[in-house]
Amino acid sequence: MKIIMDPVDVNILGVQGVYILWVLTAVSMFFFVRRITKIIKILNRARPENRFDNFKERIVNFILYVLGQKKLFGERTIGLPHFLFFWGFVFYAGSFWWNLLRGLIPVLPIPYSDEVGIITFALEIMGVLVLLSIIVAVLRRIFFPPQHLQQSFDAVIILSLITILMVTLLLGQGYKGTIEASVWSPIGSIIASGLSVSENTAVDTFKAFWWIHIISVLFFLGYIPYSKHMHLLASPFNVLFRNNSQPADLTIKSNSEDIGSGASKWTEFTWKDLLNSFSCAECGRCDRACPAQNSGAVLAPRVILHKIKEQMYETGFNKNGNGIHEIFEDKISKEELWQCTTCMSCMQQCPVLNEHLPVIISMRRFLINQGEVEQTVQDVLQKITRYGNSFGQSDRNRPKWTAALEPKIKDARKEEVEYLWLTGDYAAFDSRLQSITQKTAYIFQKSGLDFGILYEAEKNSGNDVRRIGEEGLFEVLRDKNTQQIKKSKFKKIITTDPHTYNTLKNEYKLSDNGDDVSIRHYTEVIDELINEKKITFNNKLNIKATYHDPCYLGRYNGVYEPPRKILKSIGVTLVEMPRNRAKSYCCGAGGGRIWMEDKTPVKERPSESRIREAAALKDVSLMVVACPKDIVMFQDAVKTTGNEGKLEIKDISELVFESMK
Repeated sequence: MKIIMDPVDVNILGVQGVYILWVLTAVSMFFFVRRITKIIKILNRARPENRFDNFKERIVNFILYVLGQKKLFGERTIGLPHFLFFWGFVFYAGSFWWNLLRGLIPVLPIPYSDEVGIITFALEIMGVLVLLSIIVAVLRRIFFPPQHLQQSFDAVIILSLITILMVTLLLGQGYKGTIEASVWSPIGSIIASGLSVSENTAVDTFKAFWWIHIISVLFFLGYIPYSKHMHLLASPFNVLFRNNSQPADLTIKSNSEDIGSGASKWTEFTWKDLLNSFSCAECGRCDRACPAQNSGAVLAPRVILHKIKEQMYETGFNKNGNGIHEIFEDKISKEELWQCTTCMSCMQQCPVLNEHLPVIISMRRFLINQGEVEQTVQDVLQKITRYGNSFGQSDRNRPKWTAALEPKIKDARKEEVEYLWLTGDYAAFDSRLQSITQKTAYIFQKSGLDFGILYEAEKNSGNDVRRIGEEGLFEVLRDKNTQQIKKSKFKKIITTDPHTYNTLKNEYKLSDNGDDVSIRHYTEVIDELINEKKITFNNKLNIKATYHDPCYLGRYNGVYEPPRKILKSIGVTLVEMPRNRAKSYCCGAGGGRIWMEDKTPVKERPSESRIREAAALKDVSLMVVACPKDIVMFQDAVKTTGNEGKLEIKDISELVFESMK
């Protein structure tokens, strides 16, 4: 390599290039380190939380979601381009630091990265692919912008910088190719073939592009921590420190004594809660998936995280911590917090694995402790506290639905059973649902299943109580249920309500020896009974129907196939709604919403939107569900949307019962 091709070998206004490079690097690193240091100090002021366990699992997640960009491939138009963006960024980052080190220390006995053939080839190919990806991204933003995508000036700056980096790299290689052609520089050779310049001009132009490239990267480095693209630095750590134990984990893991009282300002969140805010890419996927946002409500999961970050920026850099006030005063309204259905769509869609729900529930805990919750919810919580159920009925009424059944269902408190069946409040108390519960019992009895119930000893499981923010009452319910369950003799547990299924499976400790107790949803049990040929069907239905995946059964716990297999077994032709399985659209009941009033007008309730989606399917007049709360929400929505007589709502047990008769 000729010495004149060394890009640092320049003299600008009498100053050697190497000294200029040192100054530029120092300035860039100063702004970068200064900002990152302040952000780390902010995180250190938050509540502590242990996110350093399960190291092997964290590494696997890092490989899948950071290196593999797994989440982004869910969207066809941006998945591959973003994958190329990411790996182009990684590859160029390595190349940049290599070149910077070589430029800062000219005596190092190493070449520049573009003097190594295979690296030159890879850089050029990646450069072209990244430019093509930018074109796709720009066209998408201009002509096909997804709902809630933030068209920020930050994004324009970053896309422009990346474009400058790729163009200067390729043009630099082109001018270099007019002097030294290389088989490892295919793009450079193509560009060089169209150039007709002297050797001195080629050298000077090559060096100019090299300096523009380096200065752009150094500016990019110093700018990132101050921009929305801080997620480039924060999101890999966000993925690494994600919750690995259970979906939307609400377990209080901090040693802080008052953390159960919730959060009202940024210093009362955990450091991982705050890291979510820095990791947000403002892509809008969470908002697009949110049933509250789509119904026209105020709540937007992305905005919640950004309002917390705004308060951090406004008061977090104050060394004395002065001026930190309740976030409800000027950032987050109480109304938007109560609009969350805890369906977890936001978290399921987030490409950087942000955990919106624990943040929202933490603020709800604070409001509950302050008594700032609507009267209807207070009434329900009082009923649960006094009677152990959300209907405010006597314990003696819980097993009334069993009165008409023969043979009598076993009392699991008094005799050993294989399956302990916990029906939950709605399946036991709601008059619209009791007949469905009886049909489920009939299915179990006819199949020879050995099962029993707790009769009046069963209490509300506390799943929705916890998600309202009433942590203390949840713990009371959990302890009472756990105590009674441990007194009973059984091998497995069946639940009717997916909400009960979720909290028993993920939030209860039902074994003293550390072994997991098998928790099954009734659809899983019926599917197993069908596979074991313990259920005989006398009447195949031969109908078309669609199936709604309950949030707490599907998205939370991954149970998608058993209900579909059951429907196929009884002769139902399944027609899927566009939003199915992990993308299923919430009915609107979760997070205690079933107990709340819609005080703010919305354009369309989540349940109504879902009914319209089902009603739009060709030749489908039946929507099948597997959750008692779905029956309640959707039967009402059928009426309010004018679909009575057009669309019927049935529980999957009803269809199995019909097919057995």
